[in-house]
Order: sequence, then structure tokens, then C-alpha cells
Amino acid sequence: MNKAMDNMVFMQRWLEKFPQYKGRELYISGESYAGHYIPQLAEVMVEFNKKDNIFNLKGLALGNPVLHFTTDFNSRAEYFWSHGLISDSTYRIFTSVCNYSRYVSEYYGGALSPLCARVMNQVTRETSQFVDKYDVTLDVCLSSVLSQSMILSPHKRVGHRIDVCVEDETVNYLNRKDVQEALHAKLIGVKKWAVCSSVLEYELLNLQIPTINIVGSLVNSGIRVLVYSGDQDSVIPLTGSRTLVQNLARDLGLKTSIPYRVWFEGKQVGGWTQVYGNKLSFATIRGASHEAPFSQPERSLVLIRAFLQGRPLPETFS
Repeated sequence: MNKAMDNMVFMQRWLEKFPQYKGRELYISGESYAGHYIPQLAEVMVEFNKKDNIFNLKGLALGNPVLHFTTDFNSRAEYFWSHGLISDSTYRIFTSVCNYSRYVSEYYGGALSPLCARVMNQVTRETSQFVDKYDVTLDVCLSSVLSQSMILSPHKRVGHRIDVCVEDETVNYLNRKDVQEALHAKLIGVKKWAVCSSVLEYELLNLQIPTINIVGSLVNSGIRVLVYSGDQDSVIPLTGSRTLVQNLARDLGLKTSIPYRVWFEGKQVGGWTQVYGNKLSFATIRGASHEAPFSQPERSLVLIRAFLQGRPLPETFS
């Protein structure tokens, strides 16, 4: 929550420096771990507005977000199994002997049990390091896989019309001296730029703190919330997110205002959606990865544009 306060202070001072933006409608969006820090930021903004109403916060859009540790992480087993990445027998032990939330808790807690280690080794053997867990349908950048084979999950890579080695190329580009000089970037505390570094310290087990309850309080305060899922992501699968949104709508007493249906981008199905009480929405983006705009930019744009305009997603093709 301290980091939420830091973010809120930044927003407050930014508005002081650029007063022309005061009063404008504000939407906050993020993906993955943003399921924690975006609702927490919105919560402190709402509280701050009770004293000094400067944030015209209208909505949040959360993509493949971590909202509830056990629900989100344990939905991975079913996703692996339903997409043919693990066998029936491995699915059984991954849901009964040691599930993924238990494994992560033990691993980051520094007390990995032999039992969970054996289960995860079996899961890893079957899923293979040559499948991108952030998008199970895409090819991987082989140089990245080989260099990161000891990391728990490979970093995000995307394919189709996008270069699957774009991350490697970006890292090489940002480590060029001339590029760093042009950006006025200084390497402080690290020898080279990397996607993730040890300079910023994260309490990894903060993942276990639920934020779905904060999302509920924000919806109750009148803020619209969209939870969306790239449907090819096995890291935070759509099944867990959909369950969390359904349960939240039930707990808040929200009735379905738009039943589960397809939505379109152009003449193709863009995904599926359901809306509760015109305040809480769930949507999938068909063919999208953990960070949906990387692999499905057009469909992501249709989704976000409809959310910002307060319109339903297209029900027919155009």
C-alpha cells in the first residue's frame, strides 16, 4: 500500500505541474501484476478524493490480472490440461498432490518440499521449455529460451506477424552506448539494462494478498471495472479471471446486463464478453497473449476504445 501512496503522490504532483488536465476523466489500465497495484492506487485515490476531489477517476481496465492468488494460480493446471500441455495423470497430481499456489509459496518462501519439486519437475518436462507459457500457441525465440532455461517462466514473446525475438533485439538495442547516450540513460546499480533487475526489490509473496475485494469496493463506489484476458495465456488463465468476476458480481448483487456472447473486431470474432450491472465487465481477447496488445493490437484497441466510450463491444461484424 505504501507504493500505492507513492503512485498517488506522483499523480497529484503531475496534475499540479500540468493543471490543464485537472478535472478530465481518468482511466487507469495495466496488466498482470497490475491486478495488485492498479486497484490499490485507485483505492487511495478514492479515499483522497473525500478530502480534496482532484481525481476524476472513472474506470479501471485490468488485463490477465493477479486478483486472487489461489484462484488465479491454480487455474493453470486446468489450462495446461485442456490445451494438451500435460497428461491426465500429471493433471491429477498437479491438482491434488501439489497445486501451483502451494508450489509458488514454498519456492519463494525458500522451503520447497521434495513433493512439490517432483510434481513441478513432471509438469515442466511435459509442458517443455520450448512452449511460451505466456502464449501457448506461439513459437518461441530459441536464443531466449536457451539463455533463460533456469528461470521459472520464460519472459513474454509473441509471434505470427511479430518478430518472436523482439525482446532479445530490444535488449541489445537498449544496451548500445549511443542509444543510452541519446536517451540520457544512466546505468546505476547494474552493469547492463535488462527487462527485470534486482535494483527494484519486490516482496514476491505479496502475490498472496487478494485484491479482488478492493475491486468490489471500487465498483460499489461507482467506478467501472473491466477485467479482460488474452485467451492463450497460461500464466494467469482466463478461467480463473472469469470465475473471480462471476463470483464478485454475485457477491455485489449485480445482475447480468449483457449475457455471455461473442464480440467482433472487423469481420472476425474478437473474443467473448459478459457484463454485470453495466459496472463490471469481463472479456476475452481471442488469440491474445498475457500482454494482449503485443499479439492482438487491433482487437485490444477495439476492446479499450469501447470501454473508454462506455459502449458495449461490437455484437455484429463490420
